[in-house]
Amino acid sequence: MPLRALLYRRPSEPQAIEIAFDRAVYLVRLRRHRQARRYTLRIAAATRDVILTMPPRGTLSEARAFAQKHGGWIAARLHRLPEAVAFTDGTVFPLRGILHQIIHRRGVRGTVWIEADADGMSVLCVAGDVRHVARRVGDFLRREARRDLETASRKFAAELGVNARRVTVRDQASRWGSCSTAGALSYSWRLILAPPFVLDYLAAHEVAHLVEMNHSVRFWKLVAQICPDHARAKAWLDVHGSDLHRYGLSVR
Repeated sequence: MPLRALLYRRPSEPQAIEIAFDRAVYLVRLRRHRQARRYTLRIAAATRDVILTMPPRGTLSEARAFAQKHGGWIAARLHRLPEAVAFTDGTVFPLRGILHQIIHRRGVRGTVWIEADADGMSVLCVAGDVRHVARRVGDFLRREARRDLETASRKFAAELGVNARRVTVRDQASRWGSCSTAGALSYSWRLILAPPFVLDYLAAHEVAHLVEMNHSVRFWKLVAQICPDHARAKAWLDVHGSDLHRYGLSVR
């Protein structure tokens, strides 16, 4: 085996460690990076993961000591994040920018559907065993997201005279959408939680990349051409975008 492979190979190394601070225990995920020169910590806001990056020759004991030393920083940063909201019976969350409440309907046939309650509030009804509520809500939202994003993408592509080969939805933590050189578009399913004009902007943004694979002046002119409301949508994402990532997460 080459020396470089031996250098980075840690077959018995755990993927995460636990540290205690102020009567709480925090899970810290470990990542080795061959270009890292020191230990660093960061919080992935979308997933609430604490990630410790280690240099190639770093040791597990040093990593643990580094994380423990910064336990106060970890606790403070996690505390400042918006509260995680799991998809459970009674949860209120936005769907297309409108608040809906999840109501479990045990013993009723069907899967997931929307209706209004006696007070006029939108209700997302979920049938079946209560253990499957979170999964069924997540599956429903992904289907709705794909339908809306595919419709918007096809519409904008037709306006620009281009073709989107494929539209997929994922749970992307670092970006709202992407466009491959092969013409495949991928979006975060969480866009279905935002108002429709925000979803439309992201679809227009990625479709414009089918013409311009950059963020040049010409690219932004194309976006403005097919989505005049793009500035408003960008401003909404700047203020509220990070909040969308807290929905559907398990409460720790």
